[in-house]
Amino acid sequence: MRDAGRTLPRNDPRQYDDLAGEWWRPDGAFAMLHWLAEARAALVPPASRPGALLVDLGCGAGLLAPHLAGKGYRHVGVDLTRSALDQAAEHGVTVVQGDATAVPLADGCADVVAAGELLEHVPDWRRAVAEACRLLRPGGLLVLDTLNDTALSRLLAVRIAERLPTVPRGIHDPRLFVDARALVAECARHGVGLRLRGVRPAIGGLLGWLLRRMREGDRPDATDAGPSPRIVPTWSTAVLYQGRGTRSG
Repeated sequence: MRDAGRTLPRNDPRQYDDLAGEWWRPDGAFAMLHWLAEARAALVPPASRPGALLVDLGCGAGLLAPHLAGKGYRHVGVDLTRSALDQAAEHGVTVVQGDATAVPLADGCADVVAAGELLEHVPDWRRAVAEACRLLRPGGLLVLDTLNDTALSRLLAVRIAERLPTVPRGIHDPRLFVDARALVAECARHGVGLRLRGVRPAIGGLLGWLLRRMREGDRPDATDAGPSPRIVPTWSTAVLYQGRGTRSG
């Protein structure tokens, strides 16, 4: 990614400062993160007790927050990027600046841990998984989504998606993509039985959205032009997949 004469490496966290104005544009550079946040929130049931805590690892600007409204959780977001956290706080998230591999929160504090579009950005995703599981109380729920470590995923999520207005260029380093079977095994090591399913944008909605974006270009005022695509289940986990599992007692 190029900005003001500099070239940033793939997956460099400074990209999120450069793109800070894009977080809450529904048709902006992070549009797909909005679709995924809605799908991730659908995996989270209403809180089962007063004061229930949901820890949102890699929360970004708090895109999960609108979809959790009314579910009864205190929403705590953890992220490295201050500019994103400032926006998350404006949307009702209690923010903590920190690394997903060393979260400054207590063991067993969380009823739910969400790790959306995070693990494929972490150089040591196993440490991030260990932290997510550590934060869960017995019976607590882990929900996540990430990109699989496959040739098909690298083709679609990097080579193709970065040539479309769906993914900012350089935002992913495909060397960090997360093998689905290894992720299930790692969660099991920490007492979480994770079940996976493949997901993708609905084809009709995605094509309509792409046509609209190409027609309108990248105008900052083109933010409410039409409905967003839905994320739907698919039979294959080879590209993008969701995980849901509970921590054993």
